[in-house]
Amino acid sequence: MKQLEQKLNRALEVMLVIILGVMVLNVSWQVFSRYVLADPSSFTDELARYLMIWLGVIGTAYVSGKRLHVAIDILPDQLTPKRQQRLKNIIYVIIAIFATLIFIVGGSRLVYLSYILGQKSAALQIPIFIVYLCIPISGFCIVFFKWCDVLKNKS
Repeated sequence: MKQLEQKLNRALEVMLVIILGVMVLNVSWQVFSRYVLADPSSFTDELARYLMIWLGVIGTAYVSGKRLHVAIDILPDQLTPKRQQRLKNIIYVIIAIFATLIFIVGGSRLVYLSYILGQKSAALQIPIFIVYLCIPISGFCIVFFKWCDVLKNKS
């Protein structure tokens, strides 16, 4: 299980680096075409927006897997180690439920609806469901990471 968790984290890292790299090239091209060529590119704003969405949502899964998310430590610091473990497990389960309902169920419905409606982006003409696909993907990763955390915390 630990190896699978590490491989998923590594895959998310690589994906985030690629997205950020493409985003930097895209924005650089936009600046160059606007100020040097005096003919701004029509697709770069939209592409930057969609890459930022993917970066933020997939970044959420990555941070969850690395356990680097924001947390308030006031309550756990007051508890005994055994109760701290129980509290962490409760928090992990709540996060997994939230990610299941909002990211996986809600995100999948959004992907399905935009697929059925055949929505396409204005400038790039890509199907909008591809943009929304990052939501359920991130949700599955978060749920996986939180269940791994629960299993680690039990032993």
